[in-house]
Amino acid sequence: MNVKKTQLYNLHKSKGAKFIEFAGYEMPIQYSKGIIVEHNLTRTKSGIFDVSHMGQLFLKGGDDLTERLQNIFPTDLKKLNINQSKYSFLLKENGGIYDDLILTRLKDGFIIILNAACKYNDLKIIKSRLKDNSLELNEDVSLIAIQGPEAKDILEKIIKNVSKLNFMYGNNFDFDNEKIFVTRSGYTGEDGFEISISNKKINDLVNKLLDLGSNLIGLGARDTLRLEAGLCLYGHDINENTSPIEANLKWAISKNRVNESFPGAEKIKNQINDGVKKLRVGIKPNSKVIAREFTKIFDKSNNEIGTITSGTFGPSVKAPIAMGYVSNEFSKNDTEIFLEVRGKKISAYVCKLPFYKKNYVKESINV
Repeated sequence: MNVKKTQLYNLHKSKGAKFIEFAGYEMPIQYSKGIIVEHNLTRTKSGIFDVSHMGQLFLKGGDDLTERLQNIFPTDLKKLNINQSKYSFLLKENGGIYDDLILTRLKDGFIIILNAACKYNDLKIIKSRLKDNSLELNEDVSLIAIQGPEAKDILEKIIKNVSKLNFMYGNNFDFDNEKIFVTRSGYTGEDGFEISISNKKINDLVNKLLDLGSNLIGLGARDTLRLEAGLCLYGHDINENTSPIEANLKWAISKNRVNESFPGAEKIKNQINDGVKKLRVGIKPNSKVIAREFTKIFDKSNNEIGTITSGTFGPSVKAPIAMGYVSNEFSKNDTEIFLEVRGKKISAYVCKLPFYKKNYVKESINV
């Protein structure tokens, strides 16, 4: 299989990026300053993330399309405002998660942003469920995110009125005689924007953002940023064997949809009513030891009760942090647990998520 490159590959290379293969793409893991510096630049200034490897699916249609999509996703799409975005899931019949995604309602349809490693399988499933074989991912557009406290002011200098967007809303804007779609969203815990723009224009836009003082950020810092914000990474914290309820993502299931029809609805309803055997929680070691993915979790009596799914050092919180699944009876905050790291049991405790307070914009004027 040939490894793909995004439209920004040469720019990444010219800026000293170190690359890894991720979801079939050659992607920058970090640049010369390193992951911690990139992480802190995003928290204090602004960072640019190339997320063009993700899938962009544009669906055209009116109320009939909304009705059909309502049978696929556990989100109340009928209540979405025009240009409003929602975090949702593509679910298996048994309640497992094929993918987590972002849905945005447009005047004439929907945009669905899919995870890179899942996008082709997602497309097959959506085609099958909609009975529409004409659907294709749009490969003519790139996707970037600019995140951080300075993101709004920098982007406003290039794209007028973008700073008026509400959180989790989008709209069309003009850039260099072209319509681009911008949403006020991201996956770092910071205020920021995601920009869908043609492959022809993406390099021009990113170079303008860099000229105004923003910084290219690799996948390494993207991972530490999202983990500090308590956000799941598909294939690690959630997968086909976990449900949104087990993943502590019940908030993303529209309450009025629980008794309605969508794949996995019966399992979701039963888990909401009867509880779950395992639950995703935040975890902090009582030492400087970092517990990585697959680290086993034990109780005081040395019984195995769970597994770490993500773990790192949090540069903003200046301590090791982790997320994982534990048996439900050990999921309360401040419960002492033990992590098996290099053959030793390390004391830790269950804690509230997120580790780092999210800085999403609260008030602005919708355009």
